[in-house]
Amino acid sequence: MSIWRVILSILFPPLAVYDRGCGSILIVFLLTLAGWVPGVIAALVILNKQQ
Repeated sequence: MSIWRVILSILFPPLAVYDRGCGSILIVFLLTLAGWVPGVIAALVILNKQQ
């Protein structure tokens, strides 16, 4: 996980997980709509998982 992905996940979480698939983008987008903090946490968890 690069520092740019971490910064992007803090600023706009759905954009940080664009290469992880449509499901990840949708989940992070919905969590971001529910609240900014859950979206950031979900993005960081998804980015931290190994492929």
